[in-house]
Amino acid sequence: MGEGNVSYKTKEELEAELEEVRYRLEEANETIEAIRTGQVDALVMQSETGHQLYTLKSADQTYRVFIEKMTEGAVTLNREGVILYCNSQFARMVAQPLSQVIGIYFENFIAPDKKSDYESLFQKCWTSDCKGEVVLLAGESNTPVQLSLTTLELDEGVSLSIILTDLTSQKAAQQELQLTIEQLAEMNKALESSNNDLQQFASVASHDLQEPLRKIQIFSSLLKEKQTQITPESAVYLEKIIDSSSRMKSLIVDILNYSRLSAADHLIECVDIGILVKELLEDFELVIQDKSAVIDIGELPCLDANRGQIRQVFQNIISNALKFSIPDTPPHITIHSQRMALKAFDAVEDSKGAFCQITIRDNGIGFDEKYVRNIFALFERLNSKDKYEGTGIGLAIAKKIIDKHHGLLTATSEPGQGATFKIVLPMTQEEVGS
Repeated sequence: MGEGNVSYKTKEELEAELEEVRYRLEEANETIEAIRTGQVDALVMQSETGHQLYTLKSADQTYRVFIEKMTEGAVTLNREGVILYCNSQFARMVAQPLSQVIGIYFENFIAPDKKSDYESLFQKCWTSDCKGEVVLLAGESNTPVQLSLTTLELDEGVSLSIILTDLTSQKAAQQELQLTIEQLAEMNKALESSNNDLQQFASVASHDLQEPLRKIQIFSSLLKEKQTQITPESAVYLEKIIDSSSRMKSLIVDILNYSRLSAADHLIECVDIGILVKELLEDFELVIQDKSAVIDIGELPCLDANRGQIRQVFQNIISNALKFSIPDTPPHITIHSQRMALKAFDAVEDSKGAFCQITIRDNGIGFDEKYVRNIFALFERLNSKDKYEGTGIGLAIAKKIIDKHHGLLTATSEPGQGATFKIVLPMTQEEVGS
């Protein structure tokens, strides 16, 4: 059957030939990688006419090293849009081996619905650098990318260089941000509704609570007037009822005032703080005389504010300065201001600054500064209600009002060394977007 003329290679011979092919393939891949990464400047190739030397320009070498190390994709196109060169990152982005990318039209890797955007960029970029977003086809998935296009002068003529930046993470972050914004909008809407309900509840509850409280005070006072008909022990209990009902009335009024601050109140006018403080001192005339208090007032500004609310701020702070005085020591309160360039307690003084800092300093009992946050919180008290009356809401109201006026409020103190309150307010609410 003629089989005697056929020569069969042994298994060992076939394995040897396969190993030789693998070696040559690895050598070729190493050579290609060396060329791509700029590790060689020249190649010696054997041809039918002998050995020939091929040199690589140093500029090209630097360019290849830079492009290969980029985390972005990079391609070079000719006038027809054919890929002349691409780095390894671009091949990974389109999920193709390098051999399947070179010589392909770049638009083949653009999603169909984005090809018109790419064509517009391709036409424009030959006369000026441009950028745009498209979607890159990558196997079964798509990748949003930004294209940065610019022309290159090569030996073969003008070519187009495109840098591709993967926008996947950015797009995901944008979607997450948009979702968060929508969620915040819904939460804000629900919060506004809740605030409205809370304000109505506080108003109704405060009114309904004050009516029975008023009766308690009236009937307690009537009983007190008839002390001859009650025992000394009952008189003590009666006095406690009167004191407790008085404190409860103050608490209800303060809660109502605090809840009303959440309501929209856009009545802003230029308020002369100096005149406002003098009016308050007239209200405090009796307690000032009783305690022999000394009040020193410096020059105070006229600034944009809601007059009623700002009055509450100074009323609460000055009231505390008079209340928390050292026994047998006349209160000494100083109030002064300075214009500042920035909204900060330590900002540089500026006679024409957009902000004003008002300082109220007293020589009272003071407090430990570690509790400075507590004094601006609702119902927080640093002193016994048996020694110092009050509801613990006054400074919380002051803080909320200053916040609504886009300002700052803080306090510094030491026990027994008095307290200093600093208020920073914008001169005009328009400057802070009110």
